[in-house]
Amino acid sequence: MEGKRVFVAGHRGMVGSAIVRRLGCENCNILMASRDELDLMDQAAVRQWFDANRPNAVFLAAAKVGGIQANNNYPVDFLYNNLAIQTNVLDAAHRTNVEKLLFLGSSCIYPKLAPQPIPEEALLTGPLEPTNEWYAIAKIAGIKLAQAYRTQFGDDYISAMPTNLYGPGDNYDLSNSHVLPALIRKAHDAKQSGADAITIWGSGTPMREFLHVDDMADACVFLMKSYSGDTHVNVGYGSDITIHDVARLVCEVIGFEGDILLDPSRPDGTPRKLMNSDKLRAMGWLPKIGLSEGIADAYRAFQQANC
Repeated sequence: MEGKRVFVAGHRGMVGSAIVRRLGCENCNILMASRDELDLMDQAAVRQWFDANRPNAVFLAAAKVGGIQANNNYPVDFLYNNLAIQTNVLDAAHRTNVEKLLFLGSSCIYPKLAPQPIPEEALLTGPLEPTNEWYAIAKIAGIKLAQAYRTQFGDDYISAMPTNLYGPGDNYDLSNSHVLPALIRKAHDAKQSGADAITIWGSGTPMREFLHVDDMADACVFLMKSYSGDTHVNVGYGSDITIHDVARLVCEVIGFEGDILLDPSRPDGTPRKLMNSDKLRAMGWLPKIGLSEGIADAYRAFQQANC
């Protein structure tokens, strides 16, 4: 990637900002555009920007993201907005002969009851988890559109499917965040207020895999350099943990010693979601950041952002 003009779409988000940090080691020219400078939902504006800036490579990390409650409350935002962003960027990349593009998907593309660990081949083999199907359908469309450009035009577009991500730049709003940042926020607030307990959604039994966003960024750069295939690639940590146990770990890292209560009236989501990342590991990539270390890093970033 040395000397290349590299556009990171969504550079202010958690994943995009991590990719920008990682690209700092690559001696490339990083291109960024804020939402005020470029509305990725505006097709004409996106085409004009690509014409003017002519990137050689693109990381498509821009997306409307959120947790279960946000997906339930804003289905149009999660489906329409993401479809528009993806379509506009892929179209403009093709029109300006971008050499390579990496599309960032999500593990929620897989069926609710997919085999565990989930292989890439599980895509479109069963019904989706209803609580995030709007986002999942948009991401599936993005994968297929990238494949379509490769099939019809020979464009070197690849897709990476990360597991549940966390780390600096995450969203800690309790109304629309994902599970791990929500737990960090709850434990922090409870410790600050002297509360006796925190409450977590559901039964606490669903199992989730968590990957630090800096590991994800490293995997993205690795794939951009070394992979050029039609099939999307899973990017996971390699092991999972129950929601209740990760809540305990978060409380331990933060120093909250109160109880953890369960709210069974709230949805659990998918029972288990562990990625099979053998394909990526066979290429030679492995994660470096353990869960306790990663939570501590995320909490430091949260404190810095909220001091």
